[in-house]
Formats: sequence, C-alpha cells, structure tokens
Amino acid sequence: MLMALLVYLTSAAIGEIVMGKTKAMVAAAATVLLTLALSFAPASADNWPQRPVKLILPLGAGSGADLGARLIAEKLAAKWGQPVVVENRPGGDGIVAIGAFVNAHDDHVLFFGPSSSFIAHPYMYEKLPYNPHDLSPVARVTSTLIAISVPSSLNVKSLKELFDMARAEPGKLNWASITGATDMILHAFIKKSGFDMARVPYRNPVEALTDTAKGRVHLYWAAYAIVRAQAQAGGVKIVAIANSEPTALLPGVPTAAQAGYPDLTFDGLVGLFGAPDMPQERRDRIAADVKEALADPTTHDRLTKTGQVVVPGTGADLAASIDKQRAGLVDVAGVLGIKAATQ
Repeated sequence: MLMALLVYLTSAAIGEIVMGKTKAMVAAAATVLLTLALSFAPASADNWPQRPVKLILPLGAGSGADLGARLIAEKLAAKWGQPVVVENRPGGDGIVAIGAFVNAHDDHVLFFGPSSSFIAHPYMYEKLPYNPHDLSPVARVTSTLIAISVPSSLNVKSLKELFDMARAEPGKLNWASITGATDMILHAFIKKSGFDMARVPYRNPVEALTDTAKGRVHLYWAAYAIVRAQAQAGGVKIVAIANSEPTALLPGVPTAAQAGYPDLTFDGLVGLFGAPDMPQERRDRIAADVKEALADPTTHDRLTKTGQVVVPGTGADLAASIDKQRAGLVDVAGVLGIKAATQ
C-alpha cells in the first residue's frame, strides 16, 4: 500500500514539474522520490512461500522420519502462513520419492528424509536414475536412533556374546537389515570379521522384525521406531545402537563403538533438501525456521520419544555430515568389492 502511494506521488510530482520546470529538475525530483520509496521497501525480496508447501518422504506413514516431518510441518505452517503437507512416497529404495521431488520442478516442493535412503544408490544401481546434485541440502533436522537387536529367546546380552556365538557356531546365525547404507555397513563388517552368518533379505522392515521376535532372524539392524514395540513387549532385545552417541531414551544400551565395534557406527541422519537453484537467503531462512520449530519443548519431547535425536543445523552442516557418510561408504564398498556407478 505504501509503495503504491509513493509511486503515485512520484508520478504526480513529475507531472507537475514537467508542466513548468526543466528536465534537470524532473530528474532530481524523480531520484529523490524513488530513493524515498525504496527506503520503505522490505529488506528481503523473497516472499516465499506464496502457496502450500509439500514435503516428500521416501518412507511410509508411522516411521520415525514421518512422525518428525509431521511435527515440524505443523510448526512451519504456523510460521509461514501456508499449509505444509507431508506426502509419503515409499518404495524403490527411496528412488520413488526422489523422482517425485526432482520431477516436480516446483520450488514449493521439498524432499524430507534420511541420507541412508540415497547415499548408497551409486553402489546399488549401474546407472543412477537421477542426478545426486538435484538433492541440495537445506537444513539438518534429526538423527534417527538405529537399534541393533536380537531375539530375546537367543539369550544373549551383548553384541560380544552374539558374535562369540557366531564364531563358535559357524552357519547357525543369520542377519537382516534394510537395503541401503546400513545393509552395506553390516554386510561389510560381517565379511571382514569372517563370521559365517547368512544374510536374509527383506523389503518390509515389519516382516523382518516379526521374524526376529520369533527367533528366525538372529541379528536385526533397523530404526528404533520400528523395533520399539517388540522391544517393550519383550520379543526382541536391543543390545546396542549404531549411533555415535548414546541416548537417554535407552539407558544402559551402549553404542556399537562403546561395545567394541566402531565399524558399526552410523547415524540415521535426517534432513531437508531443495533444488540446487534455491536462493541462499531462502535456505538460511528455512534452516532457521526448522531450528526454531525444533526448539519448542513439546516438539522436542515428542520427537525424542519417536526415536529421533534433535540435531538442527544449516544446509552446510547437513552437507558436511553427508560427505562424511559417503566417505565411509567408499571403504565399505571396497570390502564388499562394489564399484560406484558413474553419473
């Protein structure tokens, strides 16, 4: 409104001046009035979002990342004055969701999910169906707790006891994980350690958990949010977490490194990603808004209970964390004899 009024006054003033003054006076008057008008302009020209924002997830409803996305979306909607919608697109090892994000070509569509859903893709596919640079880090959000579990019926109390059993009884035990980075890390560790443990492939993490609780799977690596119910019911025992830091949510449960197996360390990094051409100013603002949302005590508490460690950060923080994970996978791939796909 103010800008429109100033433009009107500028035009009117110039009109009056033109009637009886010189061109020099016209130019001077126009410059003064335009400077005045610009002094009232907002500091930022980026008024995004102008319509609803969509967060595309590579995981199904009820997962730790999904619950986190919905809690954060609620806070961001209130902050931005626009609806923030969470869309679950599971399947294809994360490629379905990534494709939906990349092909949207919409600056109001963001990708929300764990780095484990895509950092292993170069080792899983001969040719990547997307350009990794299309996933540009915007904000670090949380780190999913990753539980290393065994059947309670196996009667082992630690990772050491489990691996001692695997060494003493070759071929008796097996293991399962979800395809991707975590699967590669566990597979490489077992191969390097020389354990005779068969890998049992699963697409559905719930089916793998059910078989673990029934004693059909002897070592299961998955998000704590997935195994929590069975752990609380006594069907499985969590002997360690893969994360680099212990958590108060699981008192007495060591990290894999604390248990003596640092090669099994992996943080379930979750972040927010945008298109490569997103303005830096917008990236910084989104990261700051996410950090503010995570600082809310209620949101923080609810996220913690879903098995998420709140670790907000900038896009640069997220990129650095992902680069570190990718560097680790290079060594893992070397153990497994896998070469990365070329883009």
